[in-house]
Amino acid sequence: QVQVTESGGGLVQPGGSLRLSCVASGRTISNSAVGWFRTRPGKEREFVAGLEGIDYGGGSLYANFVKGRFTLSRNNAKNTVFLQMNDLQPEDTAVYRCATERSLVRLEDTGSWGPGTQVIVSS
Repeated sequence: QVQVTESGGGLVQPGGSLRLSCVASGRTISNSAVGWFRTRPGKEREFVAGLEGIDYGGGSLYANFVKGRFTLSRNNAKNTVFLQMNDLQPEDTAVYRCATERSLVRLEDTGSWGPGTQVIVSS
């Protein structure tokens, strides 16, 4: 069974930064796709950023609203994917969740999801 856990959320002021972590147990991240999603209050879940699995090229995808502020990286030794979030704004306030599967296109259907980590951007 795959266990996914996010961490790194918290309260930051506008313009601040957070580094979210996604750790997967039972699946090798280097061979898997990892996607970050968020759910803002009163809104539907939306895709934020994702890394494709190595077998599918290992490329990165970012939502347009990221505008270069967020950056994905991975530490294969720790089986962890990081989401560096810079210049955070109040509109980024949301529960951020990580999901993993073999490829990005399969995340919605059969992906393993973490419980989420809360990000609050407020003065």
